[in-house]
Amino acid sequence: LLLFIYLELLAMAGIYFKTNHMPLRFLLYIGVTALIRLLISDVSHHNAPDTGILYVCGGVLLLAISILVVRYSSSKYPSVKEKVD
Repeated sequence: LLLFIYLELLAMAGIYFKTNHMPLRFLLYIGVTALIRLLISDVSHHNAPDTGILYVCGGVLLLAISILVVRYSSSKYPSVKEKVD
């Protein structure tokens, strides 16, 4: 999962240098991946589950909902304006 985070950062940098736009969705994907990596390491190293697991799962759910909102808003209200001849 750490390799996936690095690949997402490189892809985000590549897109930024090509289009001069920072893709917000990539940052959200990185956040979800980092929280899932934290959840996996927390579950594998600690035997007793506590409320920290619920907080991390809630964070993943919140980021997933924000990804859906960003995708919906970018499809409904695109930032690129069409040229009118």
